[in-house]
Amino acid sequence: MITIKSEREIELMAAAGKINTEAHKLAEKHLKPGVTTKQIDDIIKKFVIDNGAYPSCLNYEGFPGAACISVNDEVVHGIPSNRKLKNGDIVKLDFTVRKDGYESDMTRTYIIGEVSKEIEDLVKNTYEALQRGIAMVKPGNHIGDISHAIEEYAHEHGLGVVEELVGHGIGTEMHEDPDVPNFGEAGKGPVLKKGMVIAIEPMLNLGTKHVVQLDDGWTIVTEDGKYSAHFEDTVAVTEDGHRMLTGE
Repeated sequence: MITIKSEREIELMAAAGKINTEAHKLAEKHLKPGVTTKQIDDIIKKFVIDNGAYPSCLNYEGFPGAACISVNDEVVHGIPSNRKLKNGDIVKLDFTVRKDGYESDMTRTYIIGEVSKEIEDLVKNTYEALQRGIAMVKPGNHIGDISHAIEEYAHEHGLGVVEELVGHGIGTEMHEDPDVPNFGEAGKGPVLKKGMVIAIEPMLNLGTKHVVQLDDGWTIVTEDGKYSAHFEDTVAVTEDGHRMLTGE
């Protein structure tokens, strides 16, 4: 069931989103060769808790980290570990922040050191695909309008669109209705209404769209081993457009 949030609820989600955004900014300052993904996870966890919130990925269905930290061909759900980041990596920080009973969800892909133009373009174009999707958020549009805008931009730039993993509604739960795929037909799917809040999150690959899960039961990687990028923001539908609850 799709829930409609009140102005009060959206303000609570914006407060959670502000902590999420600030945690990303802090983590970014520490992303450099030689730092482990576990060290980054610890920084995120401490910041969120110190600000009166909770990193709700932690222990979610048994996930051991405060953040999903995925490197290179890892698409999503990478487990923080003693793996050291190195020059040429791209790292995706994906985490939810819960405050006063309401969630926010945000992902960014960061470049470590120097990468090829192909990988630089992957990151840039995945971010731009997110912006194309967000631009479709207004009352009367359909979820399919978001999905189509992302898919069209991705395919224009030769990128594989992950189909097994999708965006989602968000509120008192991390994942709510509706699903927000990164592929689809314009004019299809649920109609956007004032008070809906969704997490839009394109996951785009340099190669195939196909992914596989590793034996750890969490980490999803590209089937062909090529790099993947991921961006996500939490967005509320307003009376005449949308409001960003993360990323600003």
